[in-house]
Amino acid sequence: MTAVHFWFDYSCPYAYLASTQVRALADRTGADLVYEPMLLGGVFRAVGTSQRLFAELSPSKAKHNALDMHRWADLFGVSLTMPAPHPMRTVEALRATLLAGIDPRVIEGFYRAYWVDGRGPSEEATMRDVLGAAGHDASAILARLDEAKDDLRRRTDEAIALGIFGAPAFVVGGEMYWGQDRIELVEKALMTARG
Repeated sequence: MTAVHFWFDYSCPYAYLASTQVRALADRTGADLVYEPMLLGGVFRAVGTSQRLFAELSPSKAKHNALDMHRWADLFGVSLTMPAPHPMRTVEALRATLLAGIDPRVIEGFYRAYWVDGRGPSEEATMRDVLGAAGHDASAILARLDEAKDDLRRRTDEAIALGIFGAPAFVVGGEMYWGQDRIELVEKALMTARG
């Protein structure tokens, strides 16, 4: 079966937007959806991108980005609220995601917490709520967060090796597509691969 690998971090609004569409994309194309958590800060550090990208935009570009995000949210029919403290720490939430078996319910929960409710995904209360709502033993997972440290680092290194420089990134048959606005191209690639 053809697979679409969806590389993400909770800190990116465009990755959040893509996350609301990627399951339907996989269903339409009959592709296997593989969620690939990575630490976007580690990717940015490796490729020389600022850790506070939004803060460094010119006023006109910042205004456009804000409008653009909401246009995409409207197009996809989803809520999106830019939290005042953005970017918020995600490393613990990503580790919890790995320890929960990369459960799509956990991924959706962390994205909703960040981009709808404005909650810090790595705050203990948020992690307990998201993991518990998805049916996981939050206390057991939170007690083991350090165990996922190397796995997250390895995955981030893999993303960098694939040429990924931001989120969201889709990889189909070794070819990378970047951005929620490339979903049509990803779909075309999946349909072509399917034959």
